[in-house]
Amino acid sequence: MSTLAVEIETPIAEKVTITDDTLSVDLIDGRTIFVPLAWFPRLMHSTPKERNNWRLIGRGDGIHWEDVDEDISVENLLFGKPSGESQTSFRKWLSCRMSY
Repeated sequence: MSTLAVEIETPIAEKVTITDDTLSVDLIDGRTIFVPLAWFPRLMHSTPKERNNWRLIGRGDGIHWEDVDEDISVENLLFGKPSGESQTSFRKWLSCRMSY
């Protein structure tokens, strides 16, 4: 008896767009993922300039925002997983930003 192994590849991001309340990611397979920006508090509390300073990481498996030290994987977006950052960590990050 043989077993068929199926490899499932995570789709690759090619474009990111952020509005005041939505993060959308265009995938190379033609789909677009829309999630609430509130899922990612660092992006919610960043400036439009910081939000637009993103780059794809890996082969496009994730997105990185240097200015706010945020990384989001395409896989987590597909699974509907919001930021896993603790409230304590986020509050510390936010208080450092407010002290500028």
